[in-house]
Amino acid sequence: MSSDNAYLTLLGTGTSVGVPVIGCRCPVCASTDPRNNRTRSSLFVTDGETHILIDSGPDLREQALREKLPGIDAVLYTHSHVDHVVGFDELRAFCWGKPEPLPLYGTESCLEVLKSMFTWAFHSDNRHGGYVKPDPRIISSEFKIGTFTILPLPVIHGTVETTGFRLDTANGFKFAYLPDVKSIPVETMKKLQELDLLIIDALRDNSHSTHLSVSEAIAISNELSPRKTILTHLSHELNHGTLAERLPPNISPAYDGLKIPLKTDHTT
Repeated sequence: MSSDNAYLTLLGTGTSVGVPVIGCRCPVCASTDPRNNRTRSSLFVTDGETHILIDSGPDLREQALREKLPGIDAVLYTHSHVDHVVGFDELRAFCWGKPEPLPLYGTESCLEVLKSMFTWAFHSDNRHGGYVKPDPRIISSEFKIGTFTILPLPVIHGTVETTGFRLDTANGFKFAYLPDVKSIPVETMKKLQELDLLIIDALRDNSHSTHLSVSEAIAISNELSPRKTILTHLSHELNHGTLAERLPPNISPAYDGLKIPLKTDHTT
């Protein structure tokens, strides 16, 4: 792995309805600051050879074209909510010309939802060259994709089974991605120690039943003490510039297209 080619990109940093919100003329939705335009949450990570996507939301086509994604070798799914899975059909572009199917990693319950939503793709008669060719793989423990060591992290997010991910690179960079979470079990917190980067849900200032608020996300960051924290899954109640000004020095708001090199001496 070349550290010069290893980076992650926050493809989308918004909540389930995105920002601007349809029909809304609040200051954030009407903002001219491009950092306030937030597509649905998703992440791309690469070491220059292996390309991994986390979640295939409804804005995947737009995100892939905007960032000129070179390809996808595997998809990790955090959970089965619509805003994280319904860009599934766009994955077919990443299957063209490949004899092997596309590995999809998720919990058994998440993969079952995908199979029910996109029956045609998982059917044994799916032989058309233009379709998604999925290779579902149930996750329960640590696994590897290319040079990445990946650890699934169970988190609490309403009633649906939800997973965050910790990814360790060959050069020692450690980051975790938890875009949808209300609380983190003790056993998962133990696996989030000594991170270079934590990317975590921070929906809004006011409390929410299934998502962390900004203050709750800050409290978790303070407890874990990663070198850097990025707040994502942001709603239209949060203005990027205003939020950035009031956050602690080691915490920043995400924005679509933010790229972070996977280097142990550089996390923002």
